[in-house]
Amino acid sequence: MASRPFLSRTLDGISAADDRNRGAVPLVVKAMTHQSDDPARGDQPMRVTSDDNATIGTRLRALRMWRRMTLAEVAGLSGVSAAYLSMAERGLRSLDRRSTISALAAALRVSETDLTGGPHLTADPVQSAPHSAVPALRVALLTNTLTTSAVDRSRPLADLAQLTTGKLIPLLRAGDYAMIGCLLPDLLDELHYHVAAPADEAAQRLALETLVEACICASFTAKHLNYTDLAHLAAQRAMDAAALLQDPIAHAKASFAWLQTLPKAGSLDRNLAAAERAASTLEPYVHDSVGLCALGMLTLTASLTAASLQHGDTASHWLDEAGEIAARVPDDPERNWQSFSATNVAIWRVTVGVERGEAGGTIHELADKVSLDHLGEKSSRRATFFADVGCGLAREPRTRAEAVQWLRRAEEAAPQLIRNSATARESVAYLLNRATVTAGGRELRGMAARMGLPH
Repeated sequence: MASRPFLSRTLDGISAADDRNRGAVPLVVKAMTHQSDDPARGDQPMRVTSDDNATIGTRLRALRMWRRMTLAEVAGLSGVSAAYLSMAERGLRSLDRRSTISALAAALRVSETDLTGGPHLTADPVQSAPHSAVPALRVALLTNTLTTSAVDRSRPLADLAQLTTGKLIPLLRAGDYAMIGCLLPDLLDELHYHVAAPADEAAQRLALETLVEACICASFTAKHLNYTDLAHLAAQRAMDAAALLQDPIAHAKASFAWLQTLPKAGSLDRNLAAAERAASTLEPYVHDSVGLCALGMLTLTASLTAASLQHGDTASHWLDEAGEIAARVPDDPERNWQSFSATNVAIWRVTVGVERGEAGGTIHELADKVSLDHLGEKSSRRATFFADVGCGLAREPRTRAEAVQWLRRAEEAAPQLIRNSATARESVAYLLNRATVTAGGRELRGMAARMGLPH
């Protein structure tokens, strides 16, 4: 089968398919003329513009002014103090917690993406290259169904299965979304062909199992590039394939991806209930390491969601559950499904700690318990760990200089992931605005440039 050409896209020419996605991520609202923080003074016009360089604080102020809400009103609805919001809008506080973003989005009646920003393109080729294949990925998911394929021929199914497990999944683990984009659209087309017209029952099962994994790859690729609608579409396709397969483990795998793509504003309680239900449903069917890994990732998801709800005891409970499960599988994040392992649980403890508002010394203590011996040098899990530590250290003045180095290590471990990360961009912008990290100034400005931030 002829390979689909790798689609090119520039800052001035985003494809029509991508424009449809951005429709789900409304333009950033920006007050252009009035300097007052009192939205009751409606005597000045406001206009809407797109600004990929905006920080979360900038978007917060723009959306608040657009809604004609005072700081006190947003504070009352979100549970975040007016003083903190004022500092966040001026870049003096970082908006880096899922719970805060969720609460503010709900208060402003917008999506989290409106606050954090959707897909953005910079002049940096490493940051922008992965976006080139998104239109083709969207076409593959929208034009195929589980009963009708958009293509009429395919490579042998065994070759596609090997490509998925031997190349695609390792690329996802490494955070190489550009290479994933070269492989995934054609792979999805051809797997749908085998699902819709299987040679026999065994072939259909293999095609469905492989499609679940490929759709999970598609979901996380889209999620990390900030195409939230496409990420959910891919996760839902994995759920549909798992349902047809009638395999509890496959369903749990798909559920993990689906849970990761759910909206958070106004739905965290539902998300936690769904994660706990998925874990409870899977538990009776767990008989091997793959099942344990799927169960472990569901418990970690429940823990982080509970932390976002500020349910500390529940978050700790699910973290402890994950630790017990991890003790039953090899500590091998490079081979285990979704890297679930004792090493990964330790990394998630840092993530949960950051979400719960921990900073400085406490983050240091959690980070010191993480061994990276089993993770590759180029690893999305390594990068996420470094970025979370950097985020937590950035919250305290005495550890801000160190935070810069952790964020730089994150970028080196998985540059495509970190340069497209809204959370990492927020931390870098916050550190730049504080203007106190003279030792790391050059590093900060370099990261800001590669992330498309004013520097």
